[in-house]
Amino acid sequence: MRVLLIADDAQERALLTHHLAIGDDQLEVIAHVAAEQGPLAREFHAAGYDVVLMDDRPGGEDALEWIRECRQRVLFPPIIHLIAATDPERAQAAIEAGAYGSIVKRKIGNRAFVNLIKDAARLQQRVRTAFRASPEAQSAYRFGTTVIKGLRCVRPLAQSTLSTVYLAESEREGRIVVLKLLRHIPDLGDKPGTFDRFLQEYDIIRRINHPNVVKIYALGVADDHAYLQMEYFPAGDMRSRLRRGRIAEHAPRLLRQMAEALGAIHRVGVLHRDLKPGNVMLREDGSLALIDFGLAKQLALESEITGSGEIFGTPYYMSPEQGHGRPTDARSDLYSIGIMFYELLTGRKPYLAATPMAVIWQHTHAPIPALPVEHARWSPLWERLVAKKPEDRYPTAEALLEAMDRLEGGF
Repeated sequence: MRVLLIADDAQERALLTHHLAIGDDQLEVIAHVAAEQGPLAREFHAAGYDVVLMDDRPGGEDALEWIRECRQRVLFPPIIHLIAATDPERAQAAIEAGAYGSIVKRKIGNRAFVNLIKDAARLQQRVRTAFRASPEAQSAYRFGTTVIKGLRCVRPLAQSTLSTVYLAESEREGRIVVLKLLRHIPDLGDKPGTFDRFLQEYDIIRRINHPNVVKIYALGVADDHAYLQMEYFPAGDMRSRLRRGRIAEHAPRLLRQMAEALGAIHRVGVLHRDLKPGNVMLREDGSLALIDFGLAKQLALESEITGSGEIFGTPYYMSPEQGHGRPTDARSDLYSIGIMFYELLTGRKPYLAATPMAVIWQHTHAPIPALPVEHARWSPLWERLVAKKPEDRYPTAEALLEAMDRLEGGF
């Protein structure tokens, strides 16, 4: 049994979790701290939970409004309202709003409390079973022509020739996730290597546990279509953030996080090879995560997946050696985040031209643009990041971070 506990006070969360653990040691409690995490996402139906315990003032707001709104969501579990002191009128108002029950927090009797939760959970299980047998369930769990049990489709996000990306709710994870679904059955017309690249993306990321690398929750196959279930970023990507205006004051912090992510990636023998603002996702707490390793390559292996000399990536952020199809290493990824650093500081790309090949030519031959005078202190770091020859750049992400420490220490 899984319980979603919506409460801001840490001591109260600990007490409630303790009561639940005594009553049922198989019960899992997941906390949502509204004061820090905000309201539940509109797309979130808590379908992976059996019961929701909700404090009377989640995030300082009125629980009755939350209860009314949440009970309009399909499959949302029974809500048990938690109140600070005996207040029959408030308890009745909560039940009228849609709560399954209302309990005074400081008068929780262990057995009665756990029994109420178990009764609510049994109700939710009956509702869930009935829904899964209904016609509506077929469309709820359908992604294009593919049905994936335990994943509710919210809406499509993007598509390419390789895959379609959806926003979904995972009952297993109990959260909103991104689902990346391979669009075609691998042995019925995909280009050679498509399925291999898709599986390689998962195999790479699942070995990396770092706050600045996207979290991968699961790999699955449904109706002969492979899919990845991964972290969702409601704050969007760096590309959309740049479109809203310069964020120069955050550029050093974001560069540092990208470098730390690359350090983790490179240590397991992986190159990203497609670093660009659209592949840098932002979280609401200000942190970032690198995504989309579909072009990544094992450093230690002679991989045949991408073919000899074939160019992958985005010319605006591509190192000279990658643009010309020559061998690449960690310094190529560092070049790409250097280009993004310039764009974060100035609001524009350093190299622009009418065609992709002309942009690639500029990366190789054009002078390195100078930073504006207000950012001149970063010039030594910028110029070394994007040196034309790999041997003139920082050799590793760790070397870049050390250089940033020295520069920032001198300010």
